[in-house]
Amino acid sequence: MTDTPETDLPEPDRSGTDAPELPPSLALAWGVAERPERVPRRELSIERIVEAAVEIADAEGLAGVSMARVAKSLGFTTMSLYRYVTSKDDLLLLMQESALDLEFPPQHEPADWRAELREWALFTYELFRGHTWVLDVPVTGAPLTPASLRALDAGLRALRSTALGDDEKIATILLLNGYVRNAAELNRDLRRANSAGTDAAAAAGPGLADMLRALVDEVRFPYLRPLVERGAYAAYHTGTLDDEEDVGWGLERTLDGVAAYVAAQAGRGPAPEAPPGSALQDAGVAEALAVAMRYSSDPKVKKAAARRKEADKRVREGQKKVRELEKALRDARKAEAEAVRAARERAERDR
Repeated sequence: MTDTPETDLPEPDRSGTDAPELPPSLALAWGVAERPERVPRRELSIERIVEAAVEIADAEGLAGVSMARVAKSLGFTTMSLYRYVTSKDDLLLLMQESALDLEFPPQHEPADWRAELREWALFTYELFRGHTWVLDVPVTGAPLTPASLRALDAGLRALRSTALGDDEKIATILLLNGYVRNAAELNRDLRRANSAGTDAAAAAGPGLADMLRALVDEVRFPYLRPLVERGAYAAYHTGTLDDEEDVGWGLERTLDGVAAYVAAQAGRGPAPEAPPGSALQDAGVAEALAVAMRYSSDPKVKKAAARRKEADKRVREGQKKVRELEKALRDARKAEAEAVRAARERAERDR
C-alpha cells in the first residue's frame, strides 16, 4: 500500500480564523459589507447617504428622515439607496454612528478619574445637544459599532486608575451616560415646548410665581409651599436658572456617589465630597464644559478626526482584503486536496 500523499491529508479546520458573520447594519458600520456596483450616472456611496440623512435630521429632527427624502436630496431614486443601505433601521444606526464618531478629550497625566469622567460626561452631553435627534434613535442593545465602542473606551480610560472591577467600570459608564442622556432629553423637550408655545409655565410669564402662590397651599403641598413662597420653583420654569448649572450640579452629586464607592473599593473609607455649589465644584464643571465645547467644535480636532476616520477606513478595507485572500487560499487548498483525492480514486479503479 502506497503512502498517502502529503497533499491528500485532511485540510485543517480554519473556520475559526474567519471574521464572524455580522448582521447587515453592523457590517455596514464596521465597513466590511460588500460594496454594490456603482450607479451609472455618478457614484453614490454609503458616506454620502449618511451625511445627507444627518443634515436632514439636524434641521428637522428624526421625523424628517425617510429613505425617499434622503434619496431626493441626493438626486437619486429611493430604490438606489436600498442598493447601499438595506433598511431605514440600518440608516438610523449609521447616522448615530456618524454623530458619535468624535475625538474625546485626552487623558490627564497624572490620571484624575473624576476630572476625566466629568469631561467625558459633559462631552457626551454636548454631543446630544448638538444632535438632539440621536436621543430619538431606538436603543436596540449594547454598543457594538466602532464609534459607540470608542466612546465606551474613552469612558473606561477615565477609570483606569481606580480599583473598580470590569463590571463596575461598565456600570459606572452606563450610570453617567444615562444621567447626561436624560438631562439632554429634558433640556431638548423643554426648549421644544417653549418654542412651540405649548409650555404653560412659559406662557404664564412673570405672573407664574404669583399664580403658584395662589394655587399651591400649605395643606395639600406642605413641602412644596415653602419653595413656591421663595420663588425657587417658578425659577425653574422662567429661565432664571441655568440649565447647564443644573446639569453640572446633578453630575457632581452622581460623581460624589461614584467617588465614595471608588474609595471604599480601594479600602480608604468614604471619600470627601465637594459641598454643593462650592467654588471647587463650579470651577471643575465650568472647566470640563469648556473642554467639551472646545473639542466638539475645534477645527483642528475635526480635521484630525477626519484623517483618523480615513485611516480607519483604509485599515478596514485592508483587513477585508486579507480575509478575502485567506478564504481564497483555503478554497484553493481544499480544491487541490479534492483533486488529489479524486485522482487517487481513479487510479485505484483503473488497477
